[in-house]
Amino acid sequence: KHAPETYRVEFDTSKGVFVVEVTRAWAPRGADRFHELVFKKFYDGARFYRVVPRFVVQFGLRGEPASDRYWSNMYIPDDPVTQNNARGMLSFAMAGAATRTTQVFINLQDNFSLDEMGVAPFGKVVSGMDVVDKFFKGYGDTPPSGSGPEQARVREEGNEYLERFFPRLDPIQSARLL
Repeated sequence: KHAPETYRVEFDTSKGVFVVEVTRAWAPRGADRFHELVFKKFYDGARFYRVVPRFVVQFGLRGEPASDRYWSNMYIPDDPVTQNNARGMLSFAMAGAATRTTQVFINLQDNFSLDEMGVAPFGKVVSGMDVVDKFFKGYGDTPPSGSGPEQARVREEGNEYLERFFPRLDPIQSARLL
């Protein structure tokens, strides 16, 4: 199923509310997957587990091992890059061609080098960017670049791992289509 041409998602988080507007024409496959995940409440309870100052805030590991395993190999084909990875833009994280699944990041600054890497923005924060800027940054990037959570352990152990070793990560209470 296709997502609407434009739609908004309200994220209620531990730091407050922010709203994202998605434009399907920018990256149709990404917009469709994001709509599906929000509709299925996939992001509810997830943590902003990768917060790299002056770069990105990343989320999209559910924190429930069975759910994360289910989605981990459900790759979506790449979209062409039609927008820049400017501050406030949302893109799916990827580890190479055709590897996008559930993980999304919000650009904390203009990251135009990501455009050249094929990272296709599908939406933007239209209100509450000040909330996004408040997410806990103390753990930094994921290993080996930082001391944040290991993605493999989040997939295997879920939110229990995050709560035990990274208790200051900010959670998403709910993500709802408006």
